[in-house]
Amino acid sequence: MYPERLAAESRRAHLKRQQVFKFLHAADTHIDSPLRGLDAYEGAPVEALRHATRTAFQNLIDVAIGEEVDFVLLAGDIYDGDWKDYGTGLFFVRQMARLQAAGIPVYMIAGNHDAESAISRKLSLPDNVHNYSTRKAETREHELLPVAIHGKGFPNKAVPENLVPAYPDPIPGKFNIGLLHTSLTGNPQHDTYAPCSVNDLVQKDYQYWALGHIHQPQVVHKNPWIVFPGNTQGRHAREVGARGCRLVEVDDNLEVIACDFVRLDVVCWAEVRCDVSVLSARDAVVDLIGDALRSAYEETGERMMAVRVVLGGATAMHGELHQESEWLRAECIARALAVAGEQVWIEDIRVETTPTYDLAELAERDELTRALLETLENAEAGALEVPDEVDAMLRILPGEIAGDIRSLLEPGQREQLTEAVRTLLIDALQRYGGEA
Repeated sequence: MYPERLAAESRRAHLKRQQVFKFLHAADTHIDSPLRGLDAYEGAPVEALRHATRTAFQNLIDVAIGEEVDFVLLAGDIYDGDWKDYGTGLFFVRQMARLQAAGIPVYMIAGNHDAESAISRKLSLPDNVHNYSTRKAETREHELLPVAIHGKGFPNKAVPENLVPAYPDPIPGKFNIGLLHTSLTGNPQHDTYAPCSVNDLVQKDYQYWALGHIHQPQVVHKNPWIVFPGNTQGRHAREVGARGCRLVEVDDNLEVIACDFVRLDVVCWAEVRCDVSVLSARDAVVDLIGDALRSAYEETGERMMAVRVVLGGATAMHGELHQESEWLRAECIARALAVAGEQVWIEDIRVETTPTYDLAELAERDELTRALLETLENAEAGALEVPDEVDAMLRILPGEIAGDIRSLLEPGQREQLTEAVRTLLIDALQRYGGEA
């Protein structure tokens, strides 16, 4: 008999003798979702990036088997969308089969990304996987434990209604769990789906709400426990910090005695901010960046990192840092390689410094400088209109190229573009005056 099956038999015998149990709660695994912003990075470990969500999911299964949990909850968005081919589904089935061999049941619902209407391909799942209906909320009871798990999947990507009132009443004498994909009352970084309030969940009188959809790990409420485990792998620069799942332990009084975060991610996204206001030389800026990258790498436990470097502070190098963006990026990459080779790489560099020059003093230098500064002052950042000639050009360019340019000309991006031009002009005036 395989070791995993032996462990499963041992666990079943143990459960018959006691009521203490533990489970894993995960969500938003987004299997086969690409990590945005890194695919085109020269020298990046492309294979590690391409398979990061799969590796994080494998880590989840490893933890479930290693911790000998009694069941696993998956609260939606297991997939990132419709499968490109059956490889995504076969990977998931393979991982579920590992849990089946270990005697671990799985309870899962569909979220907005893997709603029933969004997934056109289907594969049969092992018998240990309980996939909830998308038509009505239903209850599944654990065969050996006093546990009732209530849930409902998304039939469509857009679910504007509150699903909680239709969830079944709690079963007396059981540890009742609500499995739900929801934005709660809303989150600026996520679309609103299946909205509900914390009070809606509390009044349902379940002991634990296993939520999905919000990617930032958080315990929203205790007694009852209302938990977002977060996604298992950060996918872009807005999802910084550790990502993983929750390992929950329940005692024989059917009370939660532990709800521990377990890290699963392969690549950690981080933002490193450097104040350059006290520096006056480019080499010092690079040294500061190198030290900051090293500290961030050590804080993650020397885990693979994708870093956004942000430079801030008032400095006389403001214009120079803007102008020398290619040099600055190359130096950041070089320092990242020195810190940890390909374990640390640069997603982006943002120069958010402010200048130290005196505009009133500059305006006194010559008439051309004064006229240009007055023009810049009168033009509100981001308020400049896109010329008709540019609109005409965009209509004849290929759609993909035109789309990239249009994104740069959106009001928010246009403001940054205008400020960058302003910085370059003022820096040139500071150096050369009217001769610029």
